[in-house]
Amino acid sequence: MGWRPAGFNAYMPTVTREGEVRMNPVWMAALIIAGTLTMAGCVSDRKYQEALAETESAKTELATTRAQKSALEQQVKTLKDLNVKFGNEAQAARDELERIQYGRDKERGSAESRTKELEERVKQLASQNRSLRQEYEDTKRHNETLKSLVARYQKELKDQSRSPGGSLAPTMPPPAPGSVAPPAPSASKPPDATAVPGGIMNVNRASSSEMVLLLGLPKDVADRIVSNRPYKVKGELVAKNVVPKETFDMIKDRISVSP
Repeated sequence: MGWRPAGFNAYMPTVTREGEVRMNPVWMAALIIAGTLTMAGCVSDRKYQEALAETESAKTELATTRAQKSALEQQVKTLKDLNVKFGNEAQAARDELERIQYGRDKERGSAESRTKELEERVKQLASQNRSLRQEYEDTKRHNETLKSLVARYQKELKDQSRSPGGSLAPTMPPPAPGSVAPPAPSASKPPDATAVPGGIMNVNRASSSEMVLLLGLPKDVADRIVSNRPYKVKGELVAKNVVPKETFDMIKDRISVSP
């Protein structure tokens, strides 16, 4: 069998009489331990490789997450900048809108004030127009009255010039209003010289008292008739503004201007 170390047989398997091979318990324990260690080493290496793969995957995901975070932070910064920009633009738009509204309100107030001024001016012009039309109508009526009086004076003058032995009184300028009439000639006149047959009064000779008593004129009107004598025709009472047209119409058939 050769040389064997001491105690070697203690570890070697033995063969029984029945021909069975029995392993020494020490060898069996050694084999079990060796197998266990081998299997444990294989499992640890596989887990280690898996752990490395997971670590690399985690690193990759972490890098991706960081990149996404950086991109998101950049987007947030951009959005904040845009928000600030839009806020400034919105504030500028609000300021411009307020300026426009203020200008519109100011222009509206000015327009309303100007409209009121124009309305007042239109009312004043309408009032002036009515006054002018009234003056025009009055002037027109006065002109018509003067025309009729002139025609009447001309007719009376023609009648006097055509009457037999008729003579016109000498032309004398009428005294100014308010002046004292010149004294009548010193020739004596009969007591009834102020009236002619038929109850007609001669306004060139009658006194103011007689005009008041016989014609029913007010004292101031009678005084004006006396102060503005002589009269060539009866219509001069109106032409010289001595008596109103209404008063003249009432007394024209009861007076005369014959010398």
